[in-house]
Amino acid sequence: MKKFKKEALSAHVDRFVPGGQGIATLENGKKAFVWGALPEEDIKFETTKSKSSYCEGIITKILKASPERIAPKDPCFLSTSPWQILNYDFELKSKQELVAECFRQQHLDIKVLPTATDGQEYFYRNKMEYALYFNHDDELIHLAFHKRGSHGKIPISQSSIERPELFARAQEIINELNAKHEEARKYQSLLLRCNQKGEVSGDLFENGKPHPIMQNLSDELLGRKYSYSPNGFFQINLPVYEMVLKEIAKTMDDSPLLDLYAGVGSIGLSVAKEGQKLTLVEVNGAAVEEMKNNAAGRPNTECILAKSEDVTEYITPDCIVILDPPRAGCDKKLIDKLLEVQPKKIIYLSCNPITQARDVAMLAAVYNCSAAQPYNFFPHTPHIENLIALEK
Repeated sequence: MKKFKKEALSAHVDRFVPGGQGIATLENGKKAFVWGALPEEDIKFETTKSKSSYCEGIITKILKASPERIAPKDPCFLSTSPWQILNYDFELKSKQELVAECFRQQHLDIKVLPTATDGQEYFYRNKMEYALYFNHDDELIHLAFHKRGSHGKIPISQSSIERPELFARAQEIINELNAKHEEARKYQSLLLRCNQKGEVSGDLFENGKPHPIMQNLSDELLGRKYSYSPNGFFQINLPVYEMVLKEIAKTMDDSPLLDLYAGVGSIGLSVAKEGQKLTLVEVNGAAVEEMKNNAAGRPNTECILAKSEDVTEYITPDCIVILDPPRAGCDKKLIDKLLEVQPKKIIYLSCNPITQARDVAMLAAVYNCSAAQPYNFFPHTPHIENLIALEK
């Protein structure tokens, strides 16, 4: 296989793309997607991938800086939170504009509200996965992250996006490994999660061995207690997630509620009214077992292990449907069934506004959406959660 040859190039950055890179047009017409570059900057960058019509790269020098640029907190920021270089107000505005652009590309006239936030810019993640790196100079294992644009690792001495309890516990585990003279190559990664009380659970993943069984954690959302595995389906930023749940709860009435792609059931169980008929559907078996535990004692609730597109008989004209699909969006079979049956209301939470806009464009044949509400679940990263309510 021919080895990829890196190039050093110059460019003027036009805007952000939904993936988080700055996009530029080179003199030969090729598009360049560059990490670490902000709109309206003149930069130099090094390519990490090159195709006939585009290339990707990482910034190496700023020739003309944006007034929105700030100094990142972490040397490892490109690996974990590449938008640490944006001032926070500009980040919120950029995310609002990126969601609006996704809908414009689908020819949808939907108002996008300002990005909602709880104001917590750093130390918000309750789950983190670390790589392990062996330093031949000091002959010690160090915490590391994977270096963006390469297969290498970058050792870290600080990280500002996860809860401090996680980084402290991770360092303790590394110290324990070094005291035993363990080898870094024995391990794939270290996964840790903490709850809102700061209690930490997790473990090391050993190469060639099954994933360890980890001690469950528990948290409350809108007054309801949830149990979940550190390696399972649960939100990364619970305070902002509660903001979303409160907004969804406002849309509820006594109609039957169908929660698709339900994970451990945290949306449906949190927002359903007392006595409201609730059906939760999830394809992951481990998540469904946790869902059943979380739903225990709640009457009129059914938990189903299945693909959401395979149980469309639960969609009825009088029900409210909640959609929270993976990044790929909803299956076409499900969209077709929604258009056929036409439930009274659809609540759609998405971690990928591109596929959400695609799905909404199809549903727009029957449904209207008055506004979209982005949420900043992941500050100083380009990731966006977006909530819309569709009504007939």
